[in-house]
Amino acid sequence: MSIIGPCAMNGLALYERPSEPAASWRIALPHSAAAVPVARALVRTALAELKHGADSDTAELLTAELVANAVEHTAGDAPIELVVELQPTGCQVEVHDPDPVPPGDLTRPSGEEPDPWQEHGRGLLLIRTLSSSCGHRPTGQGKAVWFRLAAVPPQWRPHPA
Repeated sequence: MSIIGPCAMNGLALYERPSEPAASWRIALPHSAAAVPVARALVRTALAELKHGADSDTAELLTAELVANAVEHTAGDAPIELVVELQPTGCQVEVHDPDPVPPGDLTRPSGEEPDPWQEHGRGLLLIRTLSSSCGHRPTGQGKAVWFRLAAVPPQWRPHPA
């Protein structure tokens, strides 16, 4: 089944969903910095338990960026939600927050290079660069910001020591 949705995307706008059911996790996280390590751990655990082929280091890094952005750039103390979906072709991670305003430079780069001396300003660049696709979409309670990582073929995965 092909999926086309009302969202902004970086990468393919049309994709095929495999017929096999996805394994998925959904968890509410506190609207605080404490959500970041919890989200990283959930993604790491999800990928490890299924011996999934997506790069877990990259998945953790990009998840941390999405969660940190949701905590920093949304007002209030309503929880944010992390959704991890694993498919044979890769994984998709979404972070839902209550703010309907789309993230600034996620799908359209500003054209300015981030200042290497500043602490902020590179998170969305990392997401755009390291994911196979990324985007955002409105939800009934705000928005979902997401990224996808393709599964790494078994012959390209690092071998355990």
